[in-house]
Amino acid sequence: MISVIQRVLEARVTVEGRTVGEIGPGLLALVAVERGDQPANAARMVERLLGYRVFADADGRMNRSLADTGGGLLLVSQFTLAADTAKGTRASFTPAAPPDEAERLFNEVVALARSRHNVVATGEFGAEMTVSLVNHGPVTFRLTA
Repeated sequence: MISVIQRVLEARVTVEGRTVGEIGPGLLALVAVERGDQPANAARMVERLLGYRVFADADGRMNRSLADTGGGLLLVSQFTLAADTAKGTRASFTPAAPPDEAERLFNEVVALARSRHNVVATGEFGAEMTVSLVNHGPVTFRLTA
């Protein structure tokens, strides 16, 4: 499982002009499920999303996590993160999990995150989404689980 996280001042996801998820300060996480991922990968990803230290402490150092700050978490499925881009000029999506498996594990990430954190919003799995954000920093990391 792969996530690209961005520290944001705000982020929102719209589908066909309607807002389906939005947060204020916190993390936007673009999440891809790869072939072979299991529930343990989902659990580990949630640990990383909530515990990864990307927010400043009193000294301005990135020593605080989303769990520490209580900020929002916006989870957006994005299978293209699992693409193989090693050759040629067109991505291969063979490493990505099949849609039904990916949706099941993505929903597990959402459920686990909601059970452990107060502010969790999502996009809409499989939809064509517009993601808007104000990246704070900018701070962006790639996480794997």
